[in-house]
Amino acid sequence: MSLMLNSSYSPEDIDVLRFALDAWCAEKRIDIKSPEAQFAASTALDLYQAGHSDSEKLLTAMRSHKRL
Repeated sequence: MSLMLNSSYSPEDIDVLRFALDAWCAEKRIDIKSPEAQFAASTALDLYQAGHSDSEKLLTAMRSHKRL
């Protein structure tokens, strides 16, 4: 997990991340509060910071991520 200190996210950034995480959890039938979802959220942040900056691209990247 990468942690960017002093980073701030706009409401739009949070919306993109939340959409992708919610959709991924629903597809996998994973509770959003589970450790698996926490790991997925961390991975989603990494992918978002790597340039997958819209919800569909981020969700696609999450689906194809080998550790999720």
